[in-house]
Amino acid sequence: MKKMNKILYIVLGIVIGILIVGLLYKYTGLFNNGGSTNNVIKNYSGKTIIEKNSLASSVDKAKDSVVMIEGYKGNDMSSTGTGFVYKADDKYAYVMTNEHVIDGCNKIVLVMSDDSEVEGKVLGSDEYLDLAVIRMDKNKIKGVAIISSSEKSKVGDTIFTIGTPMGYEYRGTVTSGILSGKDRMVSVSVGNNSETSDYVMKVLQIDAAVNPGNSGGPLLNSNGEVIGIVSMKLVDQEIEGMGFAIPIEYAMSHIENLEQGKEIEWPVLGISMLNVTDTTYLYRSGIDITDGSTDGVVVIDVSKGSGAARSDLQKGDIITAINKEKVKNIAYLRYELYKYKPGDTIEITYLRDKKERTTKVTLQKSK
Repeated sequence: MKKMNKILYIVLGIVIGILIVGLLYKYTGLFNNGGSTNNVIKNYSGKTIIEKNSLASSVDKAKDSVVMIEGYKGNDMSSTGTGFVYKADDKYAYVMTNEHVIDGCNKIVLVMSDDSEVEGKVLGSDEYLDLAVIRMDKNKIKGVAIISSSEKSKVGDTIFTIGTPMGYEYRGTVTSGILSGKDRMVSVSVGNNSETSDYVMKVLQIDAAVNPGNSGGPLLNSNGEVIGIVSMKLVDQEIEGMGFAIPIEYAMSHIENLEQGKEIEWPVLGISMLNVTDTTYLYRSGIDITDGSTDGVVVIDVSKGSGAARSDLQKGDIITAINKEKVKNIAYLRYELYKYKPGDTIEITYLRDKKERTTKVTLQKSK
């Protein structure tokens, strides 16, 4: 009899456990989305609504670290953008944004999440990084962002941005989507009036809506942690839903120099160059490429005293690779070149008289 009662208690316990789990699953969504709890919202009629996959708590975690940036030239506001406080010390707080947001500005005003305003000071910036650091009074900040890593994120992960699209009226706008791609190679123009691609950046691709004014804002994972800096939007009438962000690791690897106001010492080969496809300009320089090459960079001139002058490179050579990494054009050449520092020695692969050759070049710093 005692054994029978014990079995009945066990069965009854199992049944009650199943009922409890079922009720939790149905009314709380506790076991949805890998075990994460959903936000519960009560509407005006008193009914309880389950909000699945809400980013509200993550937005709350990050929003106070985000600032609107107003750039002035003289007394006139010339640009607006977004930035975020990435760290603070005993006296100051530091804001990260894009270089093109503050380029040419003599005065920077930061608008906090509570609409208070404070003037900031640009400590350093670089056009190839498209990054800038602004310093402000620590006592004026409302929050500091949590810096994470884009390397831990996977394609398909939920992401969101907080920014200032289209100016003051829309400050604090949140847009969300997924991480659409990693390690995308995107050609960009450094100068505002440049009609050619000056540089290639390895960036994160996102489908969250990104508009003018979002530049410099944080790209955040679903936990409200920064994994990138929104840098640009692919501008094309036939393409929608493609935005890009600089991986936070790349930005942080240069941030100390920017904080100290140091110029980034980019290495140089010591040559003047044109793309192999620039046939008109090549002809004007006395160079005729007749082998049908579509990839590569043509040496137009070698600067005296440079690293290239001490190598075998000559006018008319077509550079096709740096340390065995292919070079499609000048933008890709800079991308490969900027992996190294002044003083490093690299191997250049080039064509001369349709024959492939190699030479060593010791890089110098830009002047």
